[in-house]
Amino acid sequence: MSDYIVNLDESNAQQILMEESRVRPVLVDVWADWCEPCKTLMPLLEKLADEYQGQFLLAKLNADEQSAISQQLGVRSLPTVLLIKDGQPVDGFVGAQPETRIREILDKYLPKPWDGLLQQAQQALEASDPERALPLLRQAYDESGQHYDITVTYSQVLIELSRLDEAQRVLDGIRRADQDAAYEQLVAQLQLKREAALSPEVAALEQQLAADPGNFDLMLQLAVQYSSTGLYKEAMDALITILQQDREHADGKTRQTLLDTIASLGKGDPLAVEYQRKLYGLLY
Repeated sequence: MSDYIVNLDESNAQQILMEESRVRPVLVDVWADWCEPCKTLMPLLEKLADEYQGQFLLAKLNADEQSAISQQLGVRSLPTVLLIKDGQPVDGFVGAQPETRIREILDKYLPKPWDGLLQQAQQALEASDPERALPLLRQAYDESGQHYDITVTYSQVLIELSRLDEAQRVLDGIRRADQDAAYEQLVAQLQLKREAALSPEVAALEQQLAADPGNFDLMLQLAVQYSSTGLYKEAMDALITILQQDREHADGKTRQTLLDTIASLGKGDPLAVEYQRKLYGLLY
């Protein structure tokens, strides 16, 4: 028998149903030899137990041989499957079920691949280190398929770090049905950050550039100001515009400024990847 499957009886019921279920979920399959649907269901549960590699324990209970335990669990028909967590039944079903339904039940209670990332990110946030939390949250956001709760935390950190363009993209990706009070609060925070980023220096440079749009020296100064206030996309758009016309502008300073801005965003940052490709496409 697999390491992830046990036979449940009076000798181990207490240990498995109470103690083991506090460590990981225990899926109890109550069956009998005369039960035809049981014979269809059991191989499927065994396959899943092996596939999930010990994330849950499959405990097989013969209702005829272990009638006392079966009665204690409130079993009235076969097959019955109960999911036990922390000593209590939290889910289950009666009768044979398709594999997709069983996976849905298991996935509600099993650790998610991104749970460890979230735990590390939370520790970083509690230590007032949002820079360390950011790549962890970005990975969890991607791996979870943009789970809403993760999206909220990710957006909060982006806004805190003045990563305003990325925060905007993340918020734009939230479905309308999920746009609740937390979403509205984040949108308001982002808008306030954007308004705060428009310093007098930025406003003055924008006005000068509007009057002299071909002045690449002004455009470079404005890009530096944008970058310092978290408007990274605006900064890199300006730098790319300059380099499209003059790849050696300011004796290479513009190109280096763009490289420095990309590097400051961190490895794996989607905005950094996008503009790194644009720069390489321009140079090579």
